[in-house]
Amino acid sequence: MRFTDHFEAFPRALLESISPGNPLKRLAKVLGYAAVRLVGNAFKPIRNPEQLRGAVWLYVVSQNNYDSLRFIREHRADAVLLAGQAKQIGRYNQQVNRLSLRRKLLYYWQLPLVLVGLLRTEGRRAWRFFDLIFNAIGYYEVYRRALRHYRPRAVVFANDHNDDARALLLACRREGVPTAYVQHASVSVNFPPLGFDLSLLEGQDALDKYRLCGPVRGQTRLVGMPKADAFVRQRNEQPRVQRVALATNTLDDTAGIEAAVTYLLTAFPALQFTFRAHPSDSRSFQELRTRFPQLAFSDARQESVFEFLQRHDALIAADTSTHLEATLLNLVSLYYRFGQHGVADDYYGYAAHGLVDRAFSLDELGQLLRGYVARKPTDHYRRAAYYCATLGTPDEGRSQQLALRELDAWLAAGA
Repeated sequence: MRFTDHFEAFPRALLESISPGNPLKRLAKVLGYAAVRLVGNAFKPIRNPEQLRGAVWLYVVSQNNYDSLRFIREHRADAVLLAGQAKQIGRYNQQVNRLSLRRKLLYYWQLPLVLVGLLRTEGRRAWRFFDLIFNAIGYYEVYRRALRHYRPRAVVFANDHNDDARALLLACRREGVPTAYVQHASVSVNFPPLGFDLSLLEGQDALDKYRLCGPVRGQTRLVGMPKADAFVRQRNEQPRVQRVALATNTLDDTAGIEAAVTYLLTAFPALQFTFRAHPSDSRSFQELRTRFPQLAFSDARQESVFEFLQRHDALIAADTSTHLEATLLNLVSLYYRFGQHGVADDYYGYAAHGLVDRAFSLDELGQLLRGYVARKPTDHYRRAAYYCATLGTPDEGRSQQLALRELDAWLAAGA
């Protein structure tokens, strides 16, 4: 994914935060990573509170992953949540077991060989992103060793495209450890091919997109959205929009965000607006806090997305799977791009498939919002049927039970 046109087209500021454009800064980042992470890991003891040997591993790479897999841990006594040694899991950092990465240092002799090989196949992009290549070195070998040592019964993933998750998946294949995948957010056609022994997907949209990514491996089941079970029966029944959520991500342009907030708070003084940045967004948005004291803020690191959405009647956002979660709760969801970056346009296909209403300008956004201020449909959530297989079925609100039945049967069959 790091060598695609899609990735290289990220806004400059965002790409700079992932991989600096200046080669000297990339080198400094590599040296910093080596000193802080690699050497630091070597001297940091790991004392896991749970037994990893023979367990069902629930591998997480983020706070959202944890939220998506915790129901399995609550159901199965042999399941353990775990992550790489220094991986940041937000508010759950202290609640996950850790896989040692001390030996990762031993495999960096491979870097010149890997870099030369990728220069041949990927050209200049291998040099442009050599810091990301450096970061990925060693995961595969370390995880193969961990699998041989602990011999887990199976590994369940909620992420299929991060470098460490991909390394563990490939290591599982090599060591003969069964793998399962629980979709934790909407997917795109830029993802790797689906490569697990069992994949529990939310709906037809996900399966259709994965088929475009490449051959689909293993069994697939459509189980709806397990993490939404506790909320879908508490749908928003307000007859008109009064409270509006504004959700942004790291791709969204700061100036575009400020322009939209200025327009909305000026044009709709009677509405309540809450701003929520993506949990990985390092921007402070102090300008918005200063100019608009009436604008509320939600901390994505502390408040779950469903808790946030429950306090609102509508959502305005660009490319984020929060649109789907909002629609499931019967919020009106409006797609508006904060800026004109070239990375994604209707990235998840929400506008194309009618999940959301799209506005191409602030005036259009205002017109759409005014319509829903006058009247909000009670059955707006039905738009999400293509994305959530259990919607409108006897299993609606029981996706966790459905997923657990599939997972238990798969494990019992000898996974």
